[in-house]
This record gives sequence, C-alpha cells and structure tokens, in this order.
Amino acid sequence: MRRAHAVHPVAAGQYEWSLFSRDLEDELVPTLRELGIGVVAYSPLGRGFLSGRITSPHDFGEDDFRRDHPRFTGENFARNLDLVERVRELAAGKGVTPSQLAIAWVLAQGDDVVPIPGTKRRGYLEENLAALEVELGPDDLAAIEEVTPRGMAAGERYGPQHMANVNA
Repeated sequence: MRRAHAVHPVAAGQYEWSLFSRDLEDELVPTLRELGIGVVAYSPLGRGFLSGRITSPHDFGEDDFRRDHPRFTGENFARNLDLVERVRELAAGKGVTPSQLAIAWVLAQGDDVVPIPGTKRRGYLEENLAALEVELGPDDLAAIEEVTPRGMAAGERYGPQHMANVNA
C-alpha cells in the first residue's frame, strides 16, 4: 500500500472485514490510517453467516459458492455456527438483529470505515441500514470481543488457491 500510495494518492482500499475476518487489523489498518486511506469493508456479515439466517449447509443452493467454502463446511461450519449463536445472544440483549450488531461493530472500528454488505432483498437492505442507529459502547465492544476475538472463525477465508493471493 505504501508503494501504491507513493505513486498516486489512494483514497480508500476495499478489504474483507467482519467479526469473522480480522487479519487486517494488525498491520494493514494502522498503515492505512497513517497514510489517511479509508477502508471499504466488504462482507461485513461474514458472507452471510453473521446474519444468523444460515443454520445448515443445506441452506445453500446448488450453485452457491459457499457450499465448498472452508468456513461453511464440516467441523468449521459447526464451530462458526456456535460463534454466530453467541453474536445472536448479544444482539438480542441489545434488541437488534445479528446483522445489525455485526455491521454496527464494523462501523465502530472508526470513522474511516464504510461497510458494504451485500443484499438481495429490500427487507435485508432496510435491516442493514438500521445498523446505523445501533450504538455500541465500550462494554458492548468488550462483550463482542470476548465472544468473537481475532482468529476465532474456523476455516480459511477462501480455498487454498485463492488464499495464496490474500494479502500478497
């Protein structure tokens, strides 16, 4: 990023960032902030898992890429479903949906962060937008950190072929 920014100023970078994907927090986010570069956080719902609507591998259609995604298969699915259940409990305690809590958490990471959740239905769009009204205080953020600390998501973000290019 430093080399690219030296050639031409970069305004924002798009990176996966969610309660499930936090590897950019250690090195990349501090560098972006040092350079004044914003973060466009894609997949803030962990490819839909953090919405709480996925409860079984059978929830995916035949052509859904998540059927073979490391985080959505085998033992990883069960472990990640447990994390989502803990997020669901925190969300219920605040009177919001798991999606709203997950998006609010991304928003709470800084004024230089803009999440871009994908959605296919108007109702989900409205639900996601309501995350703007969710206020997370220090106690909320500490509780979220306790149940979803960095590295807790089971399985890689992508299959081996694509992981070779992540953060390369």
